[in-house]
Amino acid sequence: MKILLAAVNAKYIHTNPAVYSLAAYAKTYAASCHETVVREYTINRQPGDILAAIYAERPDAIGFSCYIWNWDVIRFLLRELPKVLPEARIFLGGPEVSFHSEKILSEFPRVEAVMIGEGEQTFAELLEALPDGPLEDIKGLMLRSGFTGERAPLPMDSVPFFYGDIPDLKPFQDRILYYESSRGCPFRCSYCLSSIDKTLRVRSFENVKKHLDFFLSAKVPQVKFIDRTFNADREHALSVWTYLKDHDNGVTNFHFEIAADLLTKEEIDVIRAMRPGLIQLEIGVQSTNAETLTAIRRHADTETICRVVSVLRKAGNVHIHLDLIAGLPFEDRASFLRSFNEVFSMQPDELQLGFLKVLKGTAMEEKAEGYRIAYLSEPPYEVLSTGWLSYEEVREFHRVEEMLEVYHNSGQFMNTLPLLLEKFPSPYDFFLALAGWYASHGYFVQIPSRSRRYEILLEFASSLGPSSFAEKIRETLSLDFSLTEKPRQKKKRVYDPQQ
Repeated sequence: MKILLAAVNAKYIHTNPAVYSLAAYAKTYAASCHETVVREYTINRQPGDILAAIYAERPDAIGFSCYIWNWDVIRFLLRELPKVLPEARIFLGGPEVSFHSEKILSEFPRVEAVMIGEGEQTFAELLEALPDGPLEDIKGLMLRSGFTGERAPLPMDSVPFFYGDIPDLKPFQDRILYYESSRGCPFRCSYCLSSIDKTLRVRSFENVKKHLDFFLSAKVPQVKFIDRTFNADREHALSVWTYLKDHDNGVTNFHFEIAADLLTKEEIDVIRAMRPGLIQLEIGVQSTNAETLTAIRRHADTETICRVVSVLRKAGNVHIHLDLIAGLPFEDRASFLRSFNEVFSMQPDELQLGFLKVLKGTAMEEKAEGYRIAYLSEPPYEVLSTGWLSYEEVREFHRVEEMLEVYHNSGQFMNTLPLLLEKFPSPYDFFLALAGWYASHGYFVQIPSRSRRYEILLEFASSLGPSSFAEKIRETLSLDFSLTEKPRQKKKRVYDPQQ
């Protein structure tokens, strides 16, 4: 049999470690002789093209990795594939189908089973059972006859390092490489699926070192650790960061999602001693409202986070990415504005303003009605309004988020933004006013080019005060343009084969 593991990613630069891990584990532990192939597509391709590409593989069985970003495309494929590959057996896995899976089986009669939760061992046993063996004895499957039972979590050292089996890392050229040194999370954030896996499992440091050496030797541009809270195990985090500091290849960047209030002085000292650009840190603040943090079961110390971020900022060698979530319980507009301004004042390199997603299987889904949270019925299940926020206020936050992405997170206007911010009572007021300028001139309808953003910001600045202020903004915009755009243009001339 030929088994096709299909991933539909949000962008080309993304990869899907789940399907590669399933294939690698099965290769090691399954006693079957089936051919297993991995294929990755993106949601930017026409669904019909993906259908044709899968058909061209002529698989006997297909496994889809399902997430909120690809579920619409996969549903299309589930409806159309039986028409062109009527004999192919279809299986699903991933967080989007691990909950309410009986409903999914009812909606798609050709889906044979849904893998619930961690899938490596389940998939290996599934291969051994195909084509004629019974599936009822395989734990971790939702069948039409019912759930076969929970599967014990794998020890992390049993989870394969699949990159080592892929010659020259060819499928990952110009893409982000994802790596997990742990699974599970000790925290219970009510909006997060990771809170369901309550067992924190960590790879042995000896194995992690081998994997890090592989990345460093290959000089890959970036490795993103997908551990939900990387520094939840302090000894593990300190060992990894110390090793990277001591074995830096001068090229590779490593991304970690951490809890800043858990960092120790020893960890901070190691981080401060690193090469600029060796690591980047993503820190989830989410809100500074104490009542909100309690409601979402996130017991973060905001004051400590602020202090730690300040120390790291002064070191100047780490890119800091802070996360904020709009639409959380007990956060009205005034409270959210305070959270936004307080987090922005920490001066992150990037402030990601996200919106609450009421994901299947989370505690937030159970409490949504009580909190009067209205959210999209289809992926990404994003908040529309809450008991504290109107739909119009949520829309306002979206407009501010777009300005934040374009004018702060892009890094294009590092010298100009501080001057403009001085003209407003708060950072939020600035981004809101800029969003109003965009709306009144139709720029949200026809998205301006990267270079046009400079002209628009000058137009906006000219409306704020005397001509002398506009002239000062013109000068700083020229400086920002020379610092950010000219190097990009030079790189394009050198490397773009079309030039």
